[in-house]
Amino acid sequence: SGWTRPIIWRMPPSAPLVAVIRPIGRGGFKVARAATMPGLPASSSTNIATYFRRWPRARSWFIAGWQSAAPKRSHFTATPPSGRLCGSPGALGSRTALLSPAQARGVYASSISPANSQRHAPEASQVAQPPPPPPTKTTMRRLIEKYEASQPIAVITAYDYPSAQLAERAGVDVVLVGDSLGMVVLGYESTTAVTMCEMVHHAKAARRGAPHAYMVVDLPFGSYLTVHDALANSTRLLKEAGADAVKLEGGRRVLPQVSALVNAGISVMGHVGLTPQTHAALGGYRVQGKTAHAARELLADARALQDSGCFSIVLECVPAEVAALVTCRLAVPTIGIGAGVHTSGQVQVIHDLLGLYDRFQPKFSARYASVGAIAEQALSEYVTEVAERRFPAPEHSFSMPETELRALGEIEDVGTEGVELEPAGPADFAASRHT
Repeated sequence: SGWTRPIIWRMPPSAPLVAVIRPIGRGGFKVARAATMPGLPASSSTNIATYFRRWPRARSWFIAGWQSAAPKRSHFTATPPSGRLCGSPGALGSRTALLSPAQARGVYASSISPANSQRHAPEASQVAQPPPPPPTKTTMRRLIEKYEASQPIAVITAYDYPSAQLAERAGVDVVLVGDSLGMVVLGYESTTAVTMCEMVHHAKAARRGAPHAYMVVDLPFGSYLTVHDALANSTRLLKEAGADAVKLEGGRRVLPQVSALVNAGISVMGHVGLTPQTHAALGGYRVQGKTAHAARELLADARALQDSGCFSIVLECVPAEVAALVTCRLAVPTIGIGAGVHTSGQVQVIHDLLGLYDRFQPKFSARYASVGAIAEQALSEYVTEVAERRFPAPEHSFSMPETELRALGEIEDVGTEGVELEPAGPADFAASRHT
């Protein structure tokens, strides 16, 4: 899907199998009918005679044709997964089927004799592969479409170029540059100490790593105490760091800031439940909304944020039943973290998923890999090889031409194996200081 120019997939000139596809309209594909076509031998033009109906992109297949159809019709009895054959018969007869590239190659391979298989085998360099579709920028519209289609939204934190690059390549919907970087990257005891300058610095790096992802950046503690502060700091994140939206914590107490940001054209993601920036006021990192009264208050906060213009709301550390209730009562996506499976999406800290944070493992996070242990082992091996002078090896080093080495006038009779020097000891350094 996504092809914008004619694509020709063909065997070597001696092979009988040829397929041509070009896109039409909005998502359909047809076979070209020209008697002569650039890139195709004249002997094969008769194979491009069948005109097909429009097919959706999800069911677009290669069309296979033969130079001599009559003896080979039996090879076209395979029906594509859609169960549909050609729309109208052409030079190949009514049994010609739409085949995938793999199916077409299989039919071709089975039609030739073993003696000629080597001569007719397609070479990778002679088969034109369709160009990969260019990456497209994820927008809020895309997120809304997933929400309306009840497709879960995947969100992951990223704090620098490599982590954001990995996140985008993995296909996450939203990259969140969270103030959790204070703990997992900067080593702070909590997120309260994170500054605006640190958020801008890390968000700029993450944007360079994930230029096409929808990127949300946290407003750190103290950066949105007033409407003026919220506007000034959010504008900075959008202009300097390339953020698509900002996230702030709190319910009804931050409604003036949310309304001002939305009115200024800045997209806002809300955050209720456990709010780490004010965890001390909540009595620590505890589950919120466990009582009926607390659940009603949480729902009221979420509704207020929605009515003020938040396009999405994070629910952190709340009972799964409460999160499901809030999700049902809202008309915007909810992103859960420690909130059960019935939210509109999930967000996790990348260091928790990869096993890179050693202080503790939250109950609501799953470890998909132990990257920290692997990295530690690799670094340990590096230290050992350096200590034993096994690194760098010859393939990691550069050499000087023997003639140039002789020209230095300092070393004579240099062999082709290079020069081995004894490691300098303390006496050598002491002598060098007095020369």
